[in-house]
Amino acid sequence: MEFSLNGKLVDVGVEPEETVARVLRERMGLTGTKVACGTGVCGTCTVLVDGRTAASCLMPAGAVADREITTVEGLGGDHPVQRAFAEHDALQCGYCTPGFVVEAAAFMDRWRAEHGTAEPSREQIADALAGHLCRCGAYAGVYEAVAAACAGEHDGDGHDEGAVTPVRVEALSKITGAARYTADIALEGQLEGVIVRSPHPHAKVGEIRHDGLLAELLPPDRTVRYVGQPVAAVAAPTEAEALADAARVEVDYTVLPTVLSSEDETVVYPTEESRKGAPRANEGPLASAKWNGNVRGPAAMSWRGRTAVKRIEKARNDDGRSLVEATFTAAVQAHTCMEPHGCVARWEGGDLHLHLSTQAVTRVAEQAAKRWKLRPEQGHVVAEHVGGGFGSKVNVTSDMVAAVELSRLHGVPVRVVLSRPEELVDGGTRPGVRIELALLADADGRLSAFTMDAHGDSGVSIGSNAAWHSRFFYGNAPRRIRDYDHVTNRAPGIPFRGPGLPPMLWALEQTVDEVALRRGEDPIALRRRWDGNAKRHALFDRASALPMWRDRTDPGDGRLRRGVGVAAANYMYFLDPGTKVSLTVEQGAVVARIATQDIGTGSRSVIAEVVRSALGLRPGQVRVELGRSDHAHGPSAASSCSTPSIGPAAQDAARRLRKALGARSLDEAERLQVVGRRPRDRRGYVTPFALDHFAIGRGFSGAVVVTEVEVDTLLGRVRPTRVWSGVAAGHVYVPRLARSQCEGGIIQGIGYALFEQRHEDPATGTVLTANLEDYRIPGIADTPEIDVYFHTEGWDHVPGRGVGLGEICTMAVAASIGNAVRHATGWRPHDLPIRPDLLLEGIGT
Repeated sequence: MEFSLNGKLVDVGVEPEETVARVLRERMGLTGTKVACGTGVCGTCTVLVDGRTAASCLMPAGAVADREITTVEGLGGDHPVQRAFAEHDALQCGYCTPGFVVEAAAFMDRWRAEHGTAEPSREQIADALAGHLCRCGAYAGVYEAVAAACAGEHDGDGHDEGAVTPVRVEALSKITGAARYTADIALEGQLEGVIVRSPHPHAKVGEIRHDGLLAELLPPDRTVRYVGQPVAAVAAPTEAEALADAARVEVDYTVLPTVLSSEDETVVYPTEESRKGAPRANEGPLASAKWNGNVRGPAAMSWRGRTAVKRIEKARNDDGRSLVEATFTAAVQAHTCMEPHGCVARWEGGDLHLHLSTQAVTRVAEQAAKRWKLRPEQGHVVAEHVGGGFGSKVNVTSDMVAAVELSRLHGVPVRVVLSRPEELVDGGTRPGVRIELALLADADGRLSAFTMDAHGDSGVSIGSNAAWHSRFFYGNAPRRIRDYDHVTNRAPGIPFRGPGLPPMLWALEQTVDEVALRRGEDPIALRRRWDGNAKRHALFDRASALPMWRDRTDPGDGRLRRGVGVAAANYMYFLDPGTKVSLTVEQGAVVARIATQDIGTGSRSVIAEVVRSALGLRPGQVRVELGRSDHAHGPSAASSCSTPSIGPAAQDAARRLRKALGARSLDEAERLQVVGRRPRDRRGYVTPFALDHFAIGRGFSGAVVVTEVEVDTLLGRVRPTRVWSGVAAGHVYVPRLARSQCEGGIIQGIGYALFEQRHEDPATGTVLTANLEDYRIPGIADTPEIDVYFHTEGWDHVPGRGVGLGEICTMAVAASIGNAVRHATGWRPHDLPIRPDLLLEGIGT
């Protein structure tokens, strides 16, 4: 079959079942065309066919015979849209970026032909890009970039005098499709692996029969506990052959009773050994707690808990006017990163080499060495580019185990990449939670006591730990805090961006708001009185002066009503005290190397900016190489610890290099190398030693979020229109990238508040929301106007004077939306997401 590809005539044989995307990626090596959903929903696979955009993951390869295809690589890197995306940082992890760029370029070309350099509206841009999803939430930058490109701000040949250097150092590779992710790796002799999954929610596995090589993936007790749990894996030369091979695997199951309520008589984990193997939904150590059948808990983090209970019981017996009691729920939220979990494994001379989509190259390399009984130097992890993680890619995962075992069996490289349905079942979720809360204010309006019981719905996982975090909010008033895990035969929950905090704040911050309303007090003023943190005081002061807050009015009783709500958050300061950065002088440039990863947060750019500034170099004189476990020890991209770990280590390395250089120029110091270390905080750490490379520093980051919503009381829809987010995290190393990350956190908070909910078959626990149409995440049209403010004072004891902000920026968003809905309608939502049917029922329409 002949067709034109990026201006050149090609002739390639295709199979009837092949798609255009597969031909481009596997036959032509043009991996800029990504496949994320496989159903034409997300836009990552977008190409031009005869000048019109098309979803190449759905288009049969035979349909493009004698036609002209242009991929992102064919745009050449100097299209105005590509330059605009780089300058306006309209990307984060970059996995969805090529599809956005192709669609935006086509829109710009049409727009300019019809409208010249007039700037399109946000609505027109959103309409043009409606078929594209970005899980990182880079939509604010996309709006800016497309508007600027259409207005002619990036015309020219890309080499104009005074052209701006992209703030994100890897931007060029991402906007051109050159960035290679795990699913893009193709090694000589590589096979495709497929995982065989359980069709039963609870069963004992007996014999597994197959006429070829097969890797078993079962736990030691050979019991599967949810529909979709990995059982085995097979590999073949192509994915189609591997899928056919997997369909021929025969598994003997002894079906056990399904547990879909923790009150069921059958116990999911009947032995102590099986309970030890339960997956974790939390980060860090697991709080001790007793088991009672399928319930684990309470795990307590109380402070004067008996006093809290006595005060609340007394208030119930009195008039109760200062007591607010309520139950709140939050649904299960899926991570669903745009780049699915994936691994390419290769054994060579006893060493294990892994190309891996991971947030933790060092951590996973250590875990792999331990699991497969290797010496530390025998495990090698490479993660050059990672398409998002949000907590789901911190440990060894089933795709990695399958690829490693299959590679050992076949003696060749094996690639295993999860499909979108697999990702939505087994790629990780934030646990659902039911929170019972009672909060008491005294006669003077001070916080007197509260009790919080959080019941986690983590499927087969434990450690949902939502209530635990309330210990650190609003001073030291007595509080009884209890966490329970309710174990069922559902897919597991795992850590997700601020584990436990968004659902806890959903409950706590709405209850605090209710206290303010009952007292007739400004909700910001009440929070400021209760919160003793000076950094957050600065945020409360700024928030209270916002016109959006100061000028809020009675929403009236019309169909469309506007409301404004506020919520606050804090987060522990984590770091990896063992972080190191090596700097080597090579050919007149400085090359920084570290065994960390960039999942879209900008780690490369932080290191590059620190080194460049400290040594007075031009941007082109600094190169950053990361994503390899063989480099100097680096942190995981988890618990907002990356930047406060790598920034100070890079500063120390630059100081050492400057001293070693003396009066020499870089050209005179070829191969000069130094290693910088992360200096110790001036006041030490809360933890006496690092646990799994994590330490807890002194102090909490903070955030205050003010959100305006428009509520359609006829259709029950809630639309955030404006969000102001104040973040107190100290020095911001690269402000534009930090703002992008916070904007993305706000978008994820909006998704949590309004759209995202995993649905299951009530009889089996089978995940029904197994594609990106049924599982709804925010699109570009859901993006409000966003204003991010950074308060940079108060972290002088920390080297670099700044801490992480990936978690803190998203935690309070949902609660602020709930409070805004209450202001707009007079009805307080108690359940996430705030669905139209619940809203209409609540307001009595």
